[in-house]
Amino acid sequence: MDRLIYTAMSGAKHTMERQAAVAHNLANVATPGFRADLIAARAVPAIGGTGLPTRAYAVEQGTGSDLTPGILQATGRDLDVAVNGDGWLTVQTATGEAYTRNGSFEIDANGLLKTRNGEVVLGENGPLTIPENTRVTISKDGTVTGTSLSNPTQSVQIGRLKLVNPAANEVEKGYDGLFRLRSGDAAPASADVKLANGMLETSNVNSVDQLVNMVSAQRQYDFQVRLLQTADQNARSAAQLIAFS
Repeated sequence: MDRLIYTAMSGAKHTMERQAAVAHNLANVATPGFRADLIAARAVPAIGGTGLPTRAYAVEQGTGSDLTPGILQATGRDLDVAVNGDGWLTVQTATGEAYTRNGSFEIDANGLLKTRNGEVVLGENGPLTIPENTRVTISKDGTVTGTSLSNPTQSVQIGRLKLVNPAANEVEKGYDGLFRLRSGDAAPASADVKLANGMLETSNVNSVDQLVNMVSAQRQYDFQVRLLQTADQNARSAAQLIAFS
């Protein structure tokens, strides 16, 4: 009885966490450059006290992110870029450098190049400032060029985006959806990363798979709850038998 209650209880609890992770993936189906969270369950025996362990807990935990590239979709917008192949764009956060595949940029009131989420886009020499009345183009190697709207024949190189390409096992996703090096260091710029201008990378979340996972998790949760109800009924029946004996 004791084992049944704790196994079912822990199973129901972590199945809810699995549902939350699947729901998070589904909520970001339309987020450019989003990488789906991977989750898995494992059994953990209870440790403590003397004697042999009597309970086994089911633990749902994240195992990383799916780094499979999404599909490149044309937008025709000059400030939209997609990483073509491996690599990351670099942004500045309150805790330092972070990396993203979402290349939907905009220019704020101060001329800073930022993501749609408000992070400052970093170039190889720091943040990029765009002059007023300038049309921006971004080349395949990340070079940012500004063309004067008043004089289209006048162009100036503003800088170059910091493009990085660390190994997959060196990066991890934070709670803000951005990736960072596990070591906490800043990744060096890489000349091997190429961009596609006027395009955005779609999320790599497969909505059909995630919906199937959601239904599976719901059924598993219902099964765990039924086990708890069965354990409660068995306990009540045992108490009645003892009372009448």
